Amino acid sequence: MLVKNYMTRHPIMIEPHKRIFEAQQIMVENGVRHLPVIGDGKRLLGLVTRQRMQVAPERLASLEVWEITRYLSDMTVENVMVKGDDLHTISPEATVEDAADLMIRHKVGGLPVIEDGMVIGLITETDLLIELRDILGAFESGWRVTVRVPDRLGEFTQLAQAITGKGWCIMSMGGVRTPKDSERWDAVIKVTGCTKEELQALIEESEEHQIVDLRETTYSN
Repeated sequence: MLVKNYMTRHPIMIEPHKRIFEAQQIMVENGVRHLPVIGDGKRLLGLVTRQRMQVAPERLASLEVWEITRYLSDMTVENVMVKGDDLHTISPEATVEDAADLMIRHKVGGLPVIEDGMVIGLITETDLLIELRDILGAFESGWRVTVRVPDRLGEFTQLAQAITGKGWCIMSMGGVRTPKDSERWDAVIKVTGCTKEELQALIEESEEHQIVDLRETTYSN
């Protein structure tokens, strides 16, 4: 899963000389929260976010009403955009895990995607959440079961073979280390073709496999 497959291609962009109110209008009309700021040839200069356009009250406290109006109307995208060392980007060939790690470490909600110095896309926390949803098969009807297994070679394979050996279908499967327990893993599996009771009975055949959660999921618009 690479950034290029999940990013928004040809995102809406803006030039640095544009007024703040223009950027706000673009965001509202298009339902976006990030605008890459570009120069000639779509070269990235910065990034505007809704948060960056919020003016701190202390900056306005000493101004008269008419001065505030003028101050705000004169502000340009260049005045508020994220730039320099605070501007983080990513390559289209990077993995979505790389994108998630960058966003977490730098506490940002979006990353311009750069190729040969030009903006070719934008990937946001929403894109990553959509991918997480799809990986876990949230829109597919079936049984979603979380199974806690020992941190031991072959445990996931054993679990998968037991399920498919019954002729049931594994629609999705993922795993994370158990919170606060480095010696166990939680496998999240989406299964169809069986009843809840059949799936539960199969997993409980192994004393080392613990069902943490078992629920039915159905498609909904």
